[in-house]
Amino acid sequence: MKEVLAIVRANKINKTKEALVAAGLPSFTAIRCAGRGKRPVDFEMLEALNKDPSMGADVLPSLSQGARLIPKRMISLVVPPERVPEIVKVIIEVNQTGTPGDGKIFVLPISDVFRVRTKESGLDAIDEMKS
Repeated sequence: MKEVLAIVRANKINKTKEALVAAGLPSFTAIRCAGRGKRPVDFEMLEALNKDPSMGADVLPSLSQGARLIPKRMISLVVPPERVPEIVKVIIEVNQTGTPGDGKIFVLPISDVFRVRTKESGLDAIDEMKS
């Protein structure tokens, strides 16, 4: 099993969720997070974008004297290994704008998983047809 962990722009989360569900991946976790990449951020431009509510982006106030953090969304899916390329493709297609800040996707090994309700483990625990 693999975990696909994606960090995407906050204003892309709804389209990402829709694309994952359309691809047959209804089970995932999405949380709010904040972070930044290695490149400098043009905060004046981001603040101008914040004035347009249709963009859905926010800029967090400075959390310290250092660099400000940008709101992001983190999505986690645990899937069979053969689905990883498809999931990565879906996430990239929805989130790629060609500008810095589009996000990152990490693929991690999962040694085991357990469904609490039924005590199933392994692939049986993530098989949606068995829920």
